[in-house]
Amino acid sequence: MSNITKKFNELKKANKKALIIFIQAGDPSIPVTEKLVYEIERAGADLIEIGIPFSDSIADGPTIQQSANRALARDVSAKDVLSLVAKIRRRSSMPILLMTSYNIIFNYGINDFVKAASSAKVDGVILPDLPPEEASELTELAKKKGLDVVFLVAPNTPEERVKKIADASSGFIYLLSLTGITGAREKLPEGIKESATRIRKYTDKPIAIGFGISNASQVRQMSEIADGVIVGSAVVDIIIRNYKNKQLVRKVGAFVKSLKKGSA
Repeated sequence: MSNITKKFNELKKANKKALIIFIQAGDPSIPVTEKLVYEIERAGADLIEIGIPFSDSIADGPTIQQSANRALARDVSAKDVLSLVAKIRRRSSMPILLMTSYNIIFNYGINDFVKAASSAKVDGVILPDLPPEEASELTELAKKKGLDVVFLVAPNTPEERVKKIADASSGFIYLLSLTGITGAREKLPEGIKESATRIRKYTDKPIAIGFGISNASQVRQMSEIADGVIVGSAVVDIIIRNYKNKQLVRKVGAFVKSLKKGSA
């Protein structure tokens, strides 16, 4: 059983929902990213997604795209991020997922990446641009190393593909709250509950909802529907607005604490 599955099982037994936070590695720097991970864990997050910066994301909105561009300008690479995770593992056991483009892994070498991720004690990967039909090489290698591969379901995903994605995904299934790109929204669309119901017809794997969620009220709303809630752009936006603020890490922690109240 993977660490991600263990965490969801633990939360389910306690009648709680997972709060999952996304941050971009290397923005504003690798050392600050490390501090942010520890602070986010202390603030109550249950899992964390760390982005490996990529220049041509198909799913990220302006906030995360700009964050990735700043990290790339500092030459942050996949190897840097894997080294960061290995270092974090000396102090933290919180499940860590890496989120990036499949192109990064393909260029790294699929087998080499899985070995390196396993060695660094990464728990899972999320690759928004990798369809399950083309993922067998990665998923087979990842399974052998205990690495979860999380796939995404959108509100407009056809029924037959929902089943295919539900079967292929491990750890949890990432349900998009909306079609389009990431970015904090003041109001989330209707129909998310129906999307979750469609997935539950085919699997009992945990479902985590992301895209557009930006405050504790929305976290609470989504926690009534799913097993976990993912917040990314709203956190990255705080980092951007406090770039030169010595209290950056503390401010992110305070925001995560406020989100955690919604998932409790």
